[in-house]
Amino acid sequence: MNNDLTQGSMVKTLFAFSLPYLAAAFLQAFYGLADLFIIGQYEGASAITAVSIGSQVMHMVTVMIVGLSVGITVSISRSLGARRPAEAARYIGNGALLFVAGALAATLLLAFLAHPILELLQTPAEAYDDAYRYLLTCFLGLPLITAYNAISSVLRGQGDSRSPMVFVAIAGLFNIGLDVLFIGLFHLSAFGAALATVLAQGVSVVLSLAAIRRYHLSLPVTRADLVPDKEKLGNILQVGMPILCQEGFIQVSFLVITVIVNLRGVLDAAAVGIGEKLITFLFLVPSSMMSSVSAIAAQNAGAGLHERSRQVLRYAIATGVTYGLAVTLFFWAAAPKVMVLFTSDTAIILKGSQYLYSYITDCLFASIHFCFSGFFSAYRKSLYAFAHNVISILLVRIPGSWLASAWFPDTLLPLGLASPAGSLLSAIICCFLYRRYFSRLFNRQEP
Repeated sequence: MNNDLTQGSMVKTLFAFSLPYLAAAFLQAFYGLADLFIIGQYEGASAITAVSIGSQVMHMVTVMIVGLSVGITVSISRSLGARRPAEAARYIGNGALLFVAGALAATLLLAFLAHPILELLQTPAEAYDDAYRYLLTCFLGLPLITAYNAISSVLRGQGDSRSPMVFVAIAGLFNIGLDVLFIGLFHLSAFGAALATVLAQGVSVVLSLAAIRRYHLSLPVTRADLVPDKEKLGNILQVGMPILCQEGFIQVSFLVITVIVNLRGVLDAAAVGIGEKLITFLFLVPSSMMSSVSAIAAQNAGAGLHERSRQVLRYAIATGVTYGLAVTLFFWAAAPKVMVLFTSDTAIILKGSQYLYSYITDCLFASIHFCFSGFFSAYRKSLYAFAHNVISILLVRIPGSWLASAWFPDTLLPLGLASPAGSLLSAIICCFLYRRYFSRLFNRQEP
């Protein structure tokens, strides 16, 4: 069942695709918090710390997998837009081969690196063993986690964002149920949380494959499609690898900024920690816009409908900017009231509000460069997305955070400006790249 994204109202197409994607992303984020909540009901601080550290590492690994999967989504979308379903099936087959090989290699490598990773993160001694068991279990289950994201990328490449939403909802319900069983009844602590996550992903993979076969959700793939094709693998990697590297680099920069904040003391660390959790949820909308633009623009690019590609970019940016402005105004008015939901400590509420007053504007600027990144990926120019993110991180985000921390030790307001300043630079670079390199492309008949 393939959805044609090259016809009809672009506004309707954008929201029909992005809303299920947003719902799936929200559910994934919610279930991640559920792990921490449930283990907090049954275990002590060491187990909570172990799951927190382990989930942070797994989030980094997962977003890198998702970044690579963009290559599959874009390749399939472009083939279907060009009305070449046989070619799309070849991309599905080669994408499956790539992800199987990559998942096995990553599993072996990360399992070997579990101890060095925890030592690098300065894991507290009392939480180390639990954190190691959590990470090792998740690393060994990486093929299942990878399989779910690969299946989702294939379906989204065919214009279907609803089925992945259903699959993640089912996986999340299993995850919560297994958390209660393993942690509450069997007292497996952090290991139980990791085991629940892996098994829930396995259930999701099995159910999604069964649904695809029963309801014909995907193009049929033959044995011939599973033969390695250098050109197809190259096209997938051309788009996916820069996004993978970009996401990895962004996560590393977050870790660096976390270290900078931690040096300021526990109150500032707690305030920024709450702020980051809020931003993670708020950024789901710009992220859904980015993924929607990449899939929709790719299918229209394959069909040679460049004006529709530009339409989805414009509408997505308008939606993201409107959302960012609304969120910014809300938090300027209500940041302390939001902080009260997470803590009763007045010092943390004050510092967290300072951080949010400035950091929240990142929703506005990030919405612009997120959409451009999705558009660049659709046209197989994901190196542009990688470049502007690296430039903003190296020139603004990290040095800006360090300088703000050193120059303004008594307030978090300047520190919160580092990220939106980096996003503003990214948005400016994206506008330049769009005007400089895409104007000629739009004058051609073929993408």
